[in-house]
Amino acid sequence: MVVVRVHPQTLMKIKKEIVENVARIARLDLTQKEVEKFEEDFRDILKDFSKLKKVSTDCVKPTFSTLEFGLHMSSDCVQKSITNSQALSNTKNKEKGFFKGPKTI
Repeated sequence: MVVVRVHPQTLMKIKKEIVENVARIARLDLTQKEVEKFEEDFRDILKDFSKLKKVSTDCVKPTFSTLEFGLHMSSDCVQKSITNSQALSNTKNKEKGFFKGPKTI
């Protein structure tokens, strides 16, 4: 992940150099037209994020995720499973009791 830090007072002052720097870090070869488009897009994104400063979060508990989840552990017990023949029954790509995939080299 690439983090580009922009001073809060320059949020709306996105310039061509910032876009070019982000593109260089991401190893993107952008045309001048793309740089201008991203410059506008970055400005719009930062403008939208600056609206969040006006939102009151006094009653909101800090969180890493909006979803409630915990560590789910399944029980480790032996269960009946399908046979090798059953597993291979719906494929024509099999050889010597195994699934046969495409050659990778």
